[in-house]
Amino acid sequence: MSDGPGALDGVRRRWDAAATRIFGNDPLLVAAVMLGIYVLFTAMTLVGPSGGDLGAIVSNLQAVTFWTALYAMMALALNLHWGYTGLFNIGVAGFMAVGVYAFAALTVPPSASPPGLGLPLVVGIAGGMLAAAFVGVLTALPALRLRADYLAIVTVALSEIIRRSLLSPELEEFTLFSNLGFVPDVTLGSGAGRGINMPTNPSIPVKSVLYTDPGNPAAGGRTVVGKAVLGAAESAGVRETVVSQFAYTLVLVAVVVLFYWLLVRVGNSPFGRVLKAIREDELVANSLGKDTRVFKIKVFALGCALMGLGGILWEAQRGFTDASVTTFRPLQTFYIFVALIIGGAGSNTGSVLGGALFAGLLFQGPLFVRRIVAHLLNLGDPPSTFVGAAAGLFSLELGGFLAYTVNNISELRFVFLGLVLIYLMQRRPTGLLGHRKEAAASVDLMERPGGESDE
Repeated sequence: MSDGPGALDGVRRRWDAAATRIFGNDPLLVAAVMLGIYVLFTAMTLVGPSGGDLGAIVSNLQAVTFWTALYAMMALALNLHWGYTGLFNIGVAGFMAVGVYAFAALTVPPSASPPGLGLPLVVGIAGGMLAAAFVGVLTALPALRLRADYLAIVTVALSEIIRRSLLSPELEEFTLFSNLGFVPDVTLGSGAGRGINMPTNPSIPVKSVLYTDPGNPAAGGRTVVGKAVLGAAESAGVRETVVSQFAYTLVLVAVVVLFYWLLVRVGNSPFGRVLKAIREDELVANSLGKDTRVFKIKVFALGCALMGLGGILWEAQRGFTDASVTTFRPLQTFYIFVALIIGGAGSNTGSVLGGALFAGLLFQGPLFVRRIVAHLLNLGDPPSTFVGAAAGLFSLELGGFLAYTVNNISELRFVFLGLVLIYLMQRRPTGLLGHRKEAAASVDLMERPGGESDE
């Protein structure tokens, strides 16, 4: 019996040491969080209607990884504005739309409706990023004179102006240079409400590894790699569409790593230290001889270019886009902000963790819960109104209220988001890793070389 407290202390010390190693190692921390999310989704799949089907498990893990990569990517881009520089940009969705539609205008064939220029994929991606950066510069020139609240109003208004303009009939199809005899006419268009098809899209290079005709996999055959990979997947019960989607998801994960590396390099550079100085006190940075307006314009353009790239990889990979979709609405910007708030603004690792936790637990998680509850419980038809559902609570009949809750869980996600934000504002206002916000100086000014012996 005397060994009990000592053994317990040993277990506690080993647990604390393991936790210290995980929280002190960023790649290990991200891997641990993703492993936890994978275990959770695997367990939910096992108790759901699909049971132990391996294909369903792989499909669900692909979906959560896909959304995690997208939100981590966009949270990192936003972190460059808000976390590093303190620029309150609520127009993220608008800059994503600029990148996607510029990409479409450059890559869609001239014979399509609406037509484009028919340029290669790489040119389209670069052009989309440059277009988003250019719009960012145009926004920054007058708007960055404003303080945080007013900058937020300007950017969210610009985002809606962009989206509404893309939906207008005037931009459905238009001709440039029609009155100039020495320049050939160029016909472009946004497709307005009917959208725009993009046969050249970021998923094509990935599919070309698996299929001889990536634009139409059903019509063509499989490559040598495709025969091996898809054959093995099908023998395990995994559909070939899931395999191609997983391959594209791995590309997104690689882009997240690239974004992370870029932000770390920017943050550790003299340019990045000026950005953090602007975040802490712009007046002091100005007094030290730094033209903060130029720095803010540069970082705003860079962040918008990353948002444009994120929009291309997010929306254009479907081969079709429409400005009326949720991706380009202010709600999407709100989601990205929630992901960054959860992880902690100013922390790159926090941005990735926030994207993972938001995508896994708040965005996809409730939908899985709905399927599981509907599968395990025979709840019957839900009440049509909340009042009707709540009335059953007074008679202790919980079935109607539970059925109503499960049926409307997509809308109730906003309630969950609100509760999470309230909790974070009260308990962790800086987010999970916001306490690790990088300082403006390249060294810790609180530590004096030599310690006490310097006196």
